[in-house]
Amino acid sequence: MKLLKRLPWAAPAAACLAAAGVALADDQASAPTPAGGSTPATAAPAVTPMANPSLGPTLVAYPNPPVFDAGPLGKITVDGVIDALAMYQSTPAADIHGRVNQQGYGDLGNAQIIINKSDGVVQFYFQAGAYSVPSLGTPYYKATRFDSSTYGYVPQGFVKIVPNATFNIEVGALPTLIGNESVFTFQNYNIARGLVWNQTPDISRGVQFNLTQGALAFSFAVTDGYFSGAYSSIAGLATYTFKNSDTLTFEGQGNASTPRTNTFVAPAQLNDGMIYDLIYIHTSGPWTLSPYIQYNSSQYVPGVSRSGYALGAALLAKYSFTPLWSLAGRIEYIGSSGAADLLTYGDGSDAFSLTLTPTFRKGIFFARGDVSFVGIGGGVRGLEFGPTGESGHQFRALLETGVMF
Repeated sequence: MKLLKRLPWAAPAAACLAAAGVALADDQASAPTPAGGSTPATAAPAVTPMANPSLGPTLVAYPNPPVFDAGPLGKITVDGVIDALAMYQSTPAADIHGRVNQQGYGDLGNAQIIINKSDGVVQFYFQAGAYSVPSLGTPYYKATRFDSSTYGYVPQGFVKIVPNATFNIEVGALPTLIGNESVFTFQNYNIARGLVWNQTPDISRGVQFNLTQGALAFSFAVTDGYFSGAYSSIAGLATYTFKNSDTLTFEGQGNASTPRTNTFVAPAQLNDGMIYDLIYIHTSGPWTLSPYIQYNSSQYVPGVSRSGYALGAALLAKYSFTPLWSLAGRIEYIGSSGAADLLTYGDGSDAFSLTLTPTFRKGIFFARGDVSFVGIGGGVRGLEFGPTGESGHQFRALLETGVMF
């Protein structure tokens, strides 16, 4: 009973699993793609470029990747992303090690190889290499330090069992089901992740069940949540696809126990809490619009975490001027309450951001820039921006250029 009270969406998730038995005999529908997560049940397709990871509307996968005959493994595609970053920031802050950021950085954005097998009953996906994950409102960590402190040099990889067109199971290091932005730069509208994304898990290890029934797609996962190593997190997702291909997604995640993990990627205030998203994606001609809201809470665990909550809202948008040029943007606000300090700027603080990202893309080459501003309200002196944490705003400019092949 206590578990069901903590996970109010557990009953719909259980229904998803029950319906999976029916799905084993049904090979009718194909799957829509959920917002910001792993692909739910899909028909076993012919090999296609970069079936995983999911990509936002700004960059697209190379349409003719190398295809190899791997003998008993079947046909596999090998894709890759190589790009560099340059960044300038005002009022640089100190990182978790107490080292103050520089104002300017040149860094590796991605040097990753992506291997897909996306047909047959047994499929797989592996992503390996180096990467950096710039995020608004937080100190910047170079790729050489970030990878070893987070998900390692094989951040994602899973085996996918596809018995039919409507049901599949994924096991391994999986992209999270939660949120409207994905972890790697090339997957998103903008180069840097946003303030609302800062509250979400990125990659989770465990097992995920995906089911499609007509216009509805469901996913249910048992994982280690924020990459905590404690396999007690339960997540669920439901997506409805309208006739015009717009989608509405509801998703949630919480812990069935009280893990006491407190690491860089799994802070106790987030890892021990719950999180929900409601996401809408609309596409019309050159426009892609995606408003969403997110609520997350932290529970009180003596000696581990404090209670509190954060409520955020964001709008992601992209307009394509030509096949070569586009402009993406993000505006967001997030506020917090309680003693948990989920935003890390002090109890009861709030923040907003505005980001614009012009993009040029031709063939395998792309170049784009972020210009962003973050403002903090109600923050505590010493916990904000700047070397002494006493500045309530930060400006950043990012340039990313490279190839997706």
